[in-house]
Amino acid sequence: MIKIDGLKKMFNNSIVLNDIDTAFEKGKTNLIIGQSGSGKTVLLKCILGLFEIEKGKIIFDNKILASMSSIERSKLRQDMGMVFQGSALFDSMNVIENVMFPMKMFTDKSNDEINERANIAINRVNLVNSNSKFPSELSGGMKKRVAIARAIVMNPKYLFCDEPNSGLDPKTSILIDNLINEITKEFNITTVINSHDMNSVMEIGEKIIFLEDGIKKWEGTNKDIFNTENESVTKFVYSSELFKKVRKVYLKK
Repeated sequence: MIKIDGLKKMFNNSIVLNDIDTAFEKGKTNLIIGQSGSGKTVLLKCILGLFEIEKGKIIFDNKILASMSSIERSKLRQDMGMVFQGSALFDSMNVIENVMFPMKMFTDKSNDEINERANIAINRVNLVNSNSKFPSELSGGMKKRVAIARAIVMNPKYLFCDEPNSGLDPKTSILIDNLINEITKEFNITTVINSHDMNSVMEIGEKIIFLEDGIKKWEGTNKDIFNTENESVTKFVYSSELFKKVRKVYLKK
């Protein structure tokens, strides 16, 4: 579990995040949603330790991030998997080399062990027989799968995804959502996803927090969001035509 307690973040005397309280649960898909500029990317970077915060606590399984030693922070980073918005694959490396990269960088395992673990991760994301392909030979959905395989190759405790469906068609987006959800359950990972995709909210939003102007305005589940009367949330989600259609079906049940 990751717990956020009274988090405040500022840039140049301007408050970007203010008094954020929430918890991201283990074995669940936790979503951070909000419009561009709402602070969701800054929050994710604070959790990752890329930004220092002015006030509050970020707690990983009862360990406060700010109180960790450099050795403890290094160990924590090895427990994190990250899926970047643009996949961030190395163009000069093929699929298996991309997936092996974190293990070569951060572990002292043998080449055979690294190769075995990379193949397990690649098979788990259903990319059999793609090891020798380069990113330029892959579709957008395949690149995301490689990015997910690389993120889970070291058996992380925490998985972070920044707009994992960016640039994908609706059908592929659903496949990627389902894959992330399956992996979260299978490995009992604490998964945190930054998203503005209402498909993701409806499909896998077991815990959702909604940010507006750096403030947490709402939190709940993908079922709760259909019934909320929170004006900020409804204004955001009703901008999705798909959400309007699905909500009508849901409320008829």
